[in-house]
Amino acid sequence: MYLVTLKQRDRRADGDLGDEMLRSLSGIATLTPFQRSGSSLLIGVPERAEDAVDATLRALRSHHWMVGLGVGSLYEPVPREAQYLQGTALGYAHTAVERSEHTGERIPLSVIGPDAAVAAEAEAVLRLLGQIVSTRSIAEWAVLDLLTPGVRGQQKHVAAELGISAQAVSKAVVRSAWVEEWAARPAAARLLRWIESPDATSAL
Repeated sequence: MYLVTLKQRDRRADGDLGDEMLRSLSGIATLTPFQRSGSSLLIGVPERAEDAVDATLRALRSHHWMVGLGVGSLYEPVPREAQYLQGTALGYAHTAVERSEHTGERIPLSVIGPDAAVAAEAEAVLRLLGQIVSTRSIAEWAVLDLLTPGVRGQQKHVAAELGISAQAVSKAVVRSAWVEEWAARPAAARLLRWIESPDATSAL
């Protein structure tokens, strides 16, 4: 299972951004919905690896959060309340978010699980994706937030809604590496699944 822990980078300077991030994460499919854990952490259990990738990138987009992703077991049935979570994924996630705080990396993300080598690979891919989403401009996000991955013929509709040209929408999509991000997301999710089931890599 996948447990994501978020810690705000500079709460004193930026104020409490927890509610804002919880709203951003509310649409993600979860076993345990994202919620506050104590005064400084947000925690949630995404339903699938793809959902864990989505939650991670939403957090990194904002520049205000450190992300710890733990992959492991949780006692079942998985509770809806974070305070009742128990299992290796919880310990991994807490260790990961603390490690992300002290790495000094531009993309404050750490992934920990039973297969350290695959966890490091998943972390590297997620860092690259995090670099993409965290460097986009407000204007680019205005376009991207109206797009749905895999659906053709959207750009004219987005241009009409924003009152800009279709060419401007196309340029924003290209500059932002939006297509490349969504092409790489499945690779990150697959690596997360391999952390949870190391024997799966032997079939390659």
